[in-house]
Amino acid sequence: MKEALLRVENVSIGYTHDIVRQVSFEVAEKSVLAIVGESGSGKSTLLKSLIGPYPGAGSVRRGKILYRGEDLVTMRRAALSAIRGREISLVFQSPGATLNPVRKIGSQFVETICYHTNLTRREAREKAAAILQKLNMRETERVLDGYAFELSGGMKQRVSIAMALALEPKLLLADEPTSALDATVQKAVVEELLALHREMGTAIVIVTHNMMLSAYMADRIAVMYAGEIVEIGAKAEVMDAPQHPYTQALIASIPRLDEEKELKGIDGRRIDLAVLPPGCIFANRCDRAVAICSMRAPRLQAVGADHHVACHLCGKEDVRDVRQ
Repeated sequence: MKEALLRVENVSIGYTHDIVRQVSFEVAEKSVLAIVGESGSGKSTLLKSLIGPYPGAGSVRRGKILYRGEDLVTMRRAALSAIRGREISLVFQSPGATLNPVRKIGSQFVETICYHTNLTRREAREKAAAILQKLNMRETERVLDGYAFELSGGMKQRVSIAMALALEPKLLLADEPTSALDATVQKAVVEELLALHREMGTAIVIVTHNMMLSAYMADRIAVMYAGEIVEIGAKAEVMDAPQHPYTQALIASIPRLDEEKELKGIDGRRIDLAVLPPGCIFANRCDRAVAICSMRAPRLQAVGADHHVACHLCGKEDVRDVRQ
C-alpha cells in the first residue's frame, strides 16, 4: 500500500456496550476504501468516529485513529476543529442531516468556506458555484439563493457532497450517500463523486450495504459483520476470491442479468452484541461451522499480498485440517 493517510489501530467503539470491536485498517492517500455489511454491522458507528469525538457519536473506548500520525481520539478540541471540514469531511446518508432547512444554501456554503479560509464572502460564493457546476448542477445561482426543501433528493445530496468537498479535503467520509436515491440518480451521483475524487485526489471511505457499489467505487473492501472486520483486502482479491463465508454469501446474493438463479438470503439471526459468544461471531449462521468455530474466535490472517480473513476454515480444503 501507499503511505497511510488514515490508520485505525485496534479500535473499539461503544455506547452502553461495544458496537465496534478491535477494528484495524489503513487508508492510503487518493484511495477509496469501502466498508460493506448489512444494517446493524457497526459500519456507520465506525465511520462517524473517524472524524473525532462529537456529541451523539459512540465513544472510542480502546485503540487509536491516526490521521497523518496524529491521534484524533486524544487531540485537543481546537486542533480537531481545524481538521474537520478542512482536512476531513463527512457526507451523511440523509442530506437533511447536513443542510439547515431555514437558511439559504448559499449562506451555508459561505459560512463553511470562510470559517476555514481567508476568502471573502463573494469569493466563497464563487467557489461554491464552481463545485456545484462540477457536480452537473444547473442554475447554480438559483440553488444558492434557495432552501433545501426546494430541491429534489438527488439535488440535495449533490449539494451535501459539494459542501463537503468545497475545501478540497484530503479525506471524505461518506455514510451510504446514495441509498436514499433512486437507481438512475444513484449512478449519476456516484459518477460525479468519482470524477471529483480523481480531479481533487481526495481519499474516500464509504460505508454501504451494496456489494456491487463497493466493487465499482473502491480500491479496497472491508467486510464488517456484527462489529468486526471479517475480511479486508484489495477489491480484486475480495470480489474474485472471497474467503469468509459471510463475504461469499453477500456476493452470492447479488442478482445477475446474464444468469438465472434463485437469490438466497443468509439463514439465522445476528448475535446479540451485548452478549458475545466465545467463538466466531458468524458461527450460528455459517453452514460450514465446525466445533472450533463455537469455541475460539478467529483472528485476521493473511491469505494474500493485500488480503486478510478471520475464519478458522480459511484455506482448509478439508475441515479435518482445522486444529484447536
